[in-house]
Amino acid sequence: MFNIPAITWTLTAVLLLSGSHHALQAARSHHLTDKVNNSLHTLMNVLMAAMLWNLAPATTLAQIAVLTAAALWFVIQAVARPEFKTLCAGGQSRLKCAYHGLTMAGAALMVAMMAHMTTPGQGIAPAGGTPMAHNHHAMAAAAPNTAAAPLGGSAGLAIPLTVFFGAAAVVFMILPLRSRATTTTPGHTATRKLTLRAEHGLEALGAAAMAAMFATMAT
Repeated sequence: MFNIPAITWTLTAVLLLSGSHHALQAARSHHLTDKVNNSLHTLMNVLMAAMLWNLAPATTLAQIAVLTAAALWFVIQAVARPEFKTLCAGGQSRLKCAYHGLTMAGAALMVAMMAHMTTPGQGIAPAGGTPMAHNHHAMAAAAPNTAAAPLGGSAGLAIPLTVFFGAAAVVFMILPLRSRATTTTPGHTATRKLTLRAEHGLEALGAAAMAAMFATMAT
């Protein structure tokens, strides 16, 4: 899929758009937890966009470590006791944090899978190299014996993750339609509802991008 430049650029734009939104939210937030959460989302989107172009391969282990720590942080929030009100509180917030934890874990797994798809000793790709599908297909053709085993295992993991993030994208696309059908309550202004729709739209785009990236790894 990513050997088509238009798709690569589209996914890059989606990831950077989502990252910019979270960066803006982090700057505007007055709560430390929200600042941290949005900053982690910004970092994840930037790392995913960089992976599309095989940038910074020397930092692969650091990327995996940071994304894994971010996943753990969101899981901790999802299971935190109710008295910790600065963390996730309420059923919907806990589900949201749990999903974000899975997203961070999926991003960490994607980085690890890309590292295993390369020929030993060559890294992911040179910095500033071609998009990942170009390198993926080139390496598979040049070194079938070394790449065959990792690719087989990666496909087994990528398929269910493609389904999961594809389903998440559909859910996030339905949520704005559901909120539009409900009546306005005193605590929900029109501006807040518009913000929620924008957030759901960005979540849907982000999930679709993750699904597309895992789908490529499954082929």
